[in-house]
Amino acid sequence: MRNVSLADVDHADRIVLPIGTDYPPGHVLDWHEHRRAQFLYGATGVMVVDTAEGTWTVPPERAVLIPAATRHRVHMLGVSTRSLYVEPSAIPWWPATCTVVNVPPLLRELLLAAVEFEIDYSLSGREGTIAALLLHEIAELAPLPFHVGIPAAADLAKLCREYLAAPDAGVTNAAWAARTAMSERAFTRRFRWETGDSPAVWRARARLLAAVPLLRSASVSEVGARLGYASPAAFTAAFTRTFGMPPSRFAASRRSGGPNRSRTS
Repeated sequence: MRNVSLADVDHADRIVLPIGTDYPPGHVLDWHEHRRAQFLYGATGVMVVDTAEGTWTVPPERAVLIPAATRHRVHMLGVSTRSLYVEPSAIPWWPATCTVVNVPPLLRELLLAAVEFEIDYSLSGREGTIAALLLHEIAELAPLPFHVGIPAAADLAKLCREYLAAPDAGVTNAAWAARTAMSERAFTRRFRWETGDSPAVWRARARLLAAVPLLRSASVSEVGARLGYASPAAFTAAFTRTFGMPPSRFAASRRSGGPNRSRTS
């Protein structure tokens, strides 16, 4: 199924509903949730998924597993998606929080085949076998670290979301502490308790996450300089240390884009 609303097919008596959707650049799916769990694969472009608990950046040709009934928002940056909507009772192993994963070649080909199914696809033979195999393949995937947590406290969450929208290497703990009317020491202790990281470590990771969409339209050198790194080598080293792969892996895909059609996820 392509470019159809989940609401129009959610009633179908199928454990797995595959839907392919094309989005215009910069499209935002505002806050919403699904009864089913969602495997959201970006065949092109970059996605940024927000929940109350955190932000997940999904590089090109990766996917994010979204638990059932999780309120979320998705920023689509030149994205064409291949989604699976799955009955929660069939997947007790599904992660309890959003999880970014790699999509190996076999899983990618299965997804591409599945989105051509009709709503009442046959449960026997080829189509039913592909649907079952998709779940087996997803269950074997390991998480990727493209994520930062968002504090539960409203004042800290506001600081973090503002920083994610406009990362600035010049921001200091003292500046953040002043905005919350706390001493720097008290602020740092509270932030670490809420997120598990110091504010400086959190901001460094947030800047690196911000690099992923920027690499679609700028070089490694340009992105590193924009995010406050002293040299391309310093940026590459920090990115590779954090994510286990160099930024050039994403710069190579930066010219991808999806067709200019939009539907509700």
